[in-house]
Amino acid sequence: MVNIIKKLKDSNLVGRGGANFPTWQKWQAVKDAQSTPKYIVCNASEGEPLVFKDKYLLENYPQEVINGLKIALKTIRHSQAYIYLNKDYFQLFKKPLENLIAKLPIKLFEKPFSYIAGEETSLLNAIEGKKPEPRIKPPYPTQVGLFGKPTLINNVETFYWVSKIDQGKYEGNRFYSIEGETKNKGVFELPETKTIEQILQETNNWPDFDFFCQVGGGACGTIMLSSELNQPIKGTGSIIIFDKNKTDVYQLMRSWAEFLHQNNCDQCAPCREGLYRIFELMSQDKEKVLPEKTKLNDIFTALEKTSFCPLGRLATMPFKSAIAKLI
Repeated sequence: MVNIIKKLKDSNLVGRGGANFPTWQKWQAVKDAQSTPKYIVCNASEGEPLVFKDKYLLENYPQEVINGLKIALKTIRHSQAYIYLNKDYFQLFKKPLENLIAKLPIKLFEKPFSYIAGEETSLLNAIEGKKPEPRIKPPYPTQVGLFGKPTLINNVETFYWVSKIDQGKYEGNRFYSIEGETKNKGVFELPETKTIEQILQETNNWPDFDFFCQVGGGACGTIMLSSELNQPIKGTGSIIIFDKNKTDVYQLMRSWAEFLHQNNCDQCAPCREGLYRIFELMSQDKEKVLPEKTKLNDIFTALEKTSFCPLGRLATMPFKSAIAKLI
């Protein structure tokens, strides 16, 4: 019988939560760690606006997700697991998941109402009853995670594919959520090598109007023009389509600024103050925004170079790409 970690390595599966880290390496690190007990967390926090692939999997393939967790529990001895659900998903899926879990050592945990609480170390703090804010890394959760013990954290989709890999049914596909100005929005399974252009065409979502996309999330995702879509998606498999002639770019940027400002954890000054200043500047009339471009660029640089966690470092992406390409 082929070891599941070897199967994961041979499959080249990377985490589907956005970081693209090789799945087998996380599993091997936790399996090899000496300290016990060990923990496994299925991250179903999915907090970015208009992103819903994990919800789709929990609705349609919960047994496969649970099977992926069972494989992890069997592979990583002396372990117990959590499914970390955002508040909406906790209400929707609590009963069906409990029925599938039965007597397995798997607990459901309801995520605090906070976007940052989906970051992998923030969720560890939340489960421990602490304020959901990021931890310093290293040490990484694979060595010092939940309750100070080795912890495997993977996305819902990752556990789904672990189940398929174990069954010999993985062919290098992934799930893409498509939203926005399109008639065929939804979640689609396609090869991870497909370009964004091919994904939109093959799912009948290529617009017949001038458009742009936000790729990789509805808050931190980058803006891409229709001429830039001949490349695969890196990170979160999310595509949001906007009508270029009907979209108020300034209003769109204000919505990102408000979301990010409201959802940072306030732990580090660069992120707390930087996101507030972006929100403040974006709240002005659009005629006043562009003259502040130099000030915005200074804030973006400070966020990228000094933020404590990925939220601050990635939060600049949508603004920088929108200003460069759409204004």
